[in-house]
Amino acid sequence: MPKWWRKFTAKSYICRAGVNRKTINDHRTMNMKTLKIIIAALCMTLAAGCTQTTQNKQTSQQAEGENAVIETIMARRSIRKYKQIPVGRDTLDLIMKCGINAPNGQNRQSWEVRIIDDKAVMDELKEAMAKGHPDLPAESVKGCFRDAPVMLFIARDPSYAFSAYDCGLLAENVMLSAWSLGVGSICLGMPVRFMVNNPECEPYIEKLGFSEGYEFCLCIGLGYADEAPDAKPRSMDKVKYIDKF
Repeated sequence: MPKWWRKFTAKSYICRAGVNRKTINDHRTMNMKTLKIIIAALCMTLAAGCTQTTQNKQTSQQAEGENAVIETIMARRSIRKYKQIPVGRDTLDLIMKCGINAPNGQNRQSWEVRIIDDKAVMDELKEAMAKGHPDLPAESVKGCFRDAPVMLFIARDPSYAFSAYDCGLLAENVMLSAWSLGVGSICLGMPVRFMVNNPECEPYIEKLGFSEGYEFCLCIGLGYADEAPDAKPRSMDKVKYIDKF
């Protein structure tokens, strides 16, 4: 092989090698830059996530202390002692407007409500209840209304499978709105037990005038509280998040 060819080949190889080394160095530089960008992005994402978590926690704490709805929910108590002071019908109308604006299936509003705010009428009903249960102490039967000055009698439409849920949602709205207006409440099931299938109470249930087929299912007592009970413990252990099946 001629010397000139060997020198030419050697120079060509050196040039190619130089180009290759430069290319490799360029790639390395680019890879390092890309890696730095990725790391920076990950750091920013983690920082944003931590910030968001902190903000969510702060928002939750602020909401619990500043949100009027949440304050009402957390402050509400069942009241079993009432001042014998009438609740104005304007106030009752507002409470009931809140009640009937509760969520309900298909907007069927599968409830009916009757309100008694007259003590003499309630006393007459109590006497009939006690008379229909001679095996029980009369005062125990009469006391199931907790002497609330106002009593709501709620009936459901049994032709709709979810009417009981609807009545429960209405009851919750009633009790929360009442509390927000300074009116105490209590949800009662015992009056239903004492009145239904009680011959002495049949005329009174008829006079409540529920639509045909409707079933009397619930009472709510309303009035101004004569006690300030403490909150009873609640367990968040009964609430669990399901992340996967």
